[in-house]
Amino acid sequence: MSRKIGHTEAQYSKWIKEGRGSGEHQDYKPWLTVYDVPSDGRVHRVFGYKSKRTHHLLSDLELSMFYLLEWRSDVLQVKEQFPLERDITQELAESAGIKHPNVRGVAQYLSSDFLVETSSRDLPYFALQAKYVNSFEGLRKIEILELERRYWHEKKIPWQIVTEAEIPRVVKINIEWIYSMQGAHKGTPESAIEQARFYADYFAKHPTKTLINICKEIDSAYELDLGESLYEIRCLMADRYFTFDIFTPVQKLQVGQLNLGDVDQIKEVLRVSNQ
Repeated sequence: MSRKIGHTEAQYSKWIKEGRGSGEHQDYKPWLTVYDVPSDGRVHRVFGYKSKRTHHLLSDLELSMFYLLEWRSDVLQVKEQFPLERDITQELAESAGIKHPNVRGVAQYLSSDFLVETSSRDLPYFALQAKYVNSFEGLRKIEILELERRYWHEKKIPWQIVTEAEIPRVVKINIEWIYSMQGAHKGTPESAIEQARFYADYFAKHPTKTLINICKEIDSAYELDLGESLYEIRCLMADRYFTFDIFTPVQKLQVGQLNLGDVDQIKEVLRVSNQ
């Protein structure tokens, strides 16, 4: 028989004293980290450009969702592994006739994968839970999700489950193509800025050419190894020197659709992340 995995009151007390689940922006500390729980897939520690801190993501799906949220201009901050107040979830469980999660006599805290703050007046906050389609098997898992839904309904904050089926394939491909190069630039921030400005000037002269074709042209014109300019641009895109519509397939991306980022802000972010 498998043993239920849970956390103890001593662990919870320690986490609360550490300030987990509280704080804003750079000072926020996730309730759960990649070291605290088993994961169905790979776990990730990723630096966030908006928060200027490391985010703890417990699956590839959470990673895709996080990057999509990071890319959205209206998102102000993303709080991952956000804890739900245990006294409220216990009350909701009792009123709904649902057994509250309990391991060896300890009522467990529930958490949402993301609590997101935006600049929208109509939708200042929303909460998300990342679930793979095959994880919905079993009544018990549905009951736990229902407690989470009721919690956010009580808080008057919209809540939604997001599955891998709702992350567009083109977004996943773009994310994988770009973010594997995050932090891969071999030079200094100053040299990256110089590169970005060089490419931005070149793009401005040929706005309708695709990124792939213009990189071939640059490699040939400057006698670079085939693929060298594309590698450099991927690094610059991953570090936000260039932004674009993440829903546009990279293969069809025209260089006129690439926007030069705020290089001074990027330089400061990279300085902070390397401390």
